[in-house]
Amino acid sequence: MKLTRRDFSAVLAAGLAAPSLIRSAGAQGATIKIGQVLPVTGSAAEQGKFALNGAKLALEAVNKAGGVLGKPLELITEDDQTTNPGVVLAFSKLAAQPDIVAFLGSIRSTQVHAMAPDVLKLGKPMAIGGTDPNLTHMGNKWLFRFRPNDNYSGSVIADYGTKTLGKKKWAVVHSTDAFGTAGAKALTEGLQKLGVTPVLDQGYANQSQDFTPVVLAIKQSGADVIGSYFTFENDLGIFARQLRQLGVTIPWVGSPSIVGVSSLRLAGPSLYGTYAVSDFAEESGAVARAYGKAYRAAYKLAPDNQSSWTYDAITILAKAMNAVKSTDPEKVRDAILAIKGYEGAQGEYNFDQNGDGLHGYNIVRNEKGTIVFDKHIEARG
Repeated sequence: MKLTRRDFSAVLAAGLAAPSLIRSAGAQGATIKIGQVLPVTGSAAEQGKFALNGAKLALEAVNKAGGVLGKPLELITEDDQTTNPGVVLAFSKLAAQPDIVAFLGSIRSTQVHAMAPDVLKLGKPMAIGGTDPNLTHMGNKWLFRFRPNDNYSGSVIADYGTKTLGKKKWAVVHSTDAFGTAGAKALTEGLQKLGVTPVLDQGYANQSQDFTPVVLAIKQSGADVIGSYFTFENDLGIFARQLRQLGVTIPWVGSPSIVGVSSLRLAGPSLYGTYAVSDFAEESGAVARAYGKAYRAAYKLAPDNQSSWTYDAITILAKAMNAVKSTDPEKVRDAILAIKGYEGAQGEYNFDQNGDGLHGYNIVRNEKGTIVFDKHIEARG
């Protein structure tokens, strides 16, 4: 089924016809409902499962502590099919339910862009994991980011690779979607501030099956370090294996996907010795360690940023609604923006007026499959 903007507007108009019902839904219902779009099918289905795990863990904790406004919190999910049309359709189904008071969106920037106009029309808070800096700088006051944006990741990758690893000849490898393009731009700008110009800027299409041309371009460029932005873990796994098969062993500093649970499983030893900027690092602090312990106990699996951001998002949405004793969108929005110094699984949240909650990254390294925390770098700007 193909959903058009006109279709969405018709659904939305029906809900907006009774604004008092929407505003009072939280007070009238037996539960407080939050909607979540996530990939149940498609290439990111495994990561969707992790995102749901984190959200459910937070839901249980919130409800154990008394819920929201004295009522249990309930999660309503829809499959985004790992596609832009799918995410628009999934959000339309959730938006048509007036008693849903807030939403969890996607970790994929390109999907958040697809939903953003409809989120703006609806006018309710949406927590997002997409890291394209533009998402919170395009006039949509209902998007709240629960991961650092790529202005920060770019500067941290550049800083670590250049100053700590001492490398100057950068090959920048990235997807050509919104996330990869924005990340590559941020990394290039971060390098230029350090007086470094990449020797290679190499894009690739998502869901590529052969990265041989990309690897050969890296070899021919004379690069002594790789900086990467991979959108999908399966692409990263293929690239990593082909990189090593073709004899490229230079240092590699990647965006968070390089330490995702799926990436580590797919690539195995091909990722040994690599570095990452990671919003979630289990040993980065007491709250992260406690979250990691709870997640492992519940799911018998290591946590990563696919689950930790949704955990924090549910927790903070509940905190905001309880703080203002309301589910009114404007009041909840103000309460989220007022959150400062809150320690979550991902780090310390200090929301700015753009809706960005986190402003730095952890540096981690892959030591024979074990992800080891190195240090945290705060990067304002």
